[in-house]
Amino acid sequence: QGELVESGGGLVQAGDSLRLSCAASGRTFSNSAMGWFRQAPGKEREIVSAISSSGDSTFYADSVKGRFTISRDDAKNMVYLQMRTLKPEDTAVYYCAARQYYSSISYYLKNYDLWGQGTQVTVSS
Repeated sequence: QGELVESGGGLVQAGDSLRLSCAASGRTFSNSAMGWFRQAPGKEREIVSAISSSGDSTFYADSVKGRFTISRDDAKNMVYLQMRTLKPEDTAVYYCAARQYYSSISYYLKNYDLWGQGTQVTVSS
């Protein structure tokens, strides 16, 4: 089945940068599209970014476009989310997810079937 473990969250000030990492284990995820999602208190979980299995196709939510960059290193079984110019509204728990055995990106949570436990990102103003 595999496992995803996120790391890299923390408390930062507005304008700072963070890089989130997602370590995949248990099997290879090179044939799986991967995504980053976030959930703020009192809000629904939403997609932030996604990357196809090949890495050729990426998606960004409008709210993070131009500030966040998703990448993957299949040799290390890792997925990253580089976050720049962070804003207080980026505060949320960030989750890594896999769309196992599907190569293409999906915008929908229901299409991701393996999730990490999440990492908290807090941006102070």
